[in-house]
Amino acid sequence: MSFHRCGDRRPPWLLALVLVALTSPLQAQYFGRNKVQYESFDFRVLKTEHFDIHFYPAEEAAAAHAGRMAERWYARLSSILDHELNGRQSLILYASAPEFQQTNAVGGRIGEGTGGVTEALRRRIVLPTGGTLADLDHVIGHELVHAFQYDITGNGRPNSLGALPGASYLPLWFIEGMAEYLSIGPTAPQTAMWMRGALENTTGDTLPTFAQLEDPSYFPYRYGHAFLAWMAGHWGDQVIGQMLRGAGRSRDVVAGIGRVLKANPDSLVARWHAETHAAYDPLKPGSQPPETFGPPVVTGKGNEGRFNVAPSLSPDGSQMMFLSDRGLFSIDLFLADARTGKIKKQVTSTAQDPHYQSLQFIQSAGSWSPDGERFVFAGISRGRPILSVYNVKREKREEDINLSGLDEAFNPSWSPDGQRIAFAGLHGGFSDLFVYDLETNKLRRLTDDAFADLQPVWSPDGQSLAFATDRFTSDMSRLVIGPYSLAVINVASGDVRPLPALEGARHTS
Repeated sequence: MSFHRCGDRRPPWLLALVLVALTSPLQAQYFGRNKVQYESFDFRVLKTEHFDIHFYPAEEAAAAHAGRMAERWYARLSSILDHELNGRQSLILYASAPEFQQTNAVGGRIGEGTGGVTEALRRRIVLPTGGTLADLDHVIGHELVHAFQYDITGNGRPNSLGALPGASYLPLWFIEGMAEYLSIGPTAPQTAMWMRGALENTTGDTLPTFAQLEDPSYFPYRYGHAFLAWMAGHWGDQVIGQMLRGAGRSRDVVAGIGRVLKANPDSLVARWHAETHAAYDPLKPGSQPPETFGPPVVTGKGNEGRFNVAPSLSPDGSQMMFLSDRGLFSIDLFLADARTGKIKKQVTSTAQDPHYQSLQFIQSAGSWSPDGERFVFAGISRGRPILSVYNVKREKREEDINLSGLDEAFNPSWSPDGQRIAFAGLHGGFSDLFVYDLETNKLRRLTDDAFADLQPVWSPDGQSLAFATDRFTSDMSRLVIGPYSLAVINVASGDVRPLPALEGARHTS
């Protein structure tokens, strides 16, 4: 079985981590192993005009939103690509990433960086709804592009057991770049960061040649997106589908580009380079390398510690917890001296300890207790979310707080009085705010809606939480999803208001 695993709902630094799983759709085969199944799912089917949406009761509300998003994407993509899918399209939904990773709809281990999967033969799309509606909308659009790619370059029978469609043989920069361009458009902060970084690399310009686009060191999502967005900007969106048809028939992207644009790919890349320089070079004088603002504390060497993320300083500023792959085989929690960066202890070893399936490293960070003696971080154990409390002084895990009824937990934040822990939790495919009382061992839900509520931080008096949300910029009645802004919630009353000092200073994510 062949399929694309897509991870682009995740931060750009993480996406390189899953590139090994993406080097070729033909390598995505997995024999003789079974996934660990922690739960049984009672799937139902929601039928829309073009989709059979498979969901279970806990995610019914999210499935309804997904159905509207899918139909909206279908209308857009069928128009741009001038194609109607053969037969009905299956969309299999899970409420969270840990549940998605248990799926038997596709073979192989599904890593934390995988945002969705589209099969090449049966053309089924499988993905988690958990996170935010903006993430869900993007991933549905991205994966549906893959379904169109397979249908356009295949034999038109989604349940056929015949030969793989032509798209399966095309380079990832073209396949994933096309899915990104058609699902997020020509402008994306992640792609802009990669292009600007390529031009400001200390070793010189690192924009790829046409041949180098197939080199795994040039991440296909971002470079493919940038190059195809540039092409569509000059020749129109319709050339994307035309190049796909031409390349799919010959299994040769060079032939597809030449047939449609009547140009040599190397000359096109040269023009793309020149215009990218023209766009980004004026920004160079206003930027400085990170070392200008402070010395590096924790750095990676070779393949060790390439990803050092989610730092959290102790209250006295002397120590730092962070997540890193410096253990080589997994992402783990480390304690370091905050001034020198010297590693004092590896707190977890998830490759050896089956207690943790995940430390939620993609979207989460931990928090110190006010006295600096304990540290709390989120994890997944036996398929369910937990908050783990680590005693720094005694160097041992002190407690696991089981979050029964929730699907995932992110960014725990310890209250100033040391008695409560706030966090963002997933339930039914939506993110909300929760507070766990350490004295009464009771969990309280602060918000309950489809809006994204993320990254809570306590006020100094412990009466309120500041958090990121899209509730002031989104319209659920029309499924218009706006950018994030900052808000404050009163923990006692549950009243939510925009953060006055930064009202209007919004950013996209």
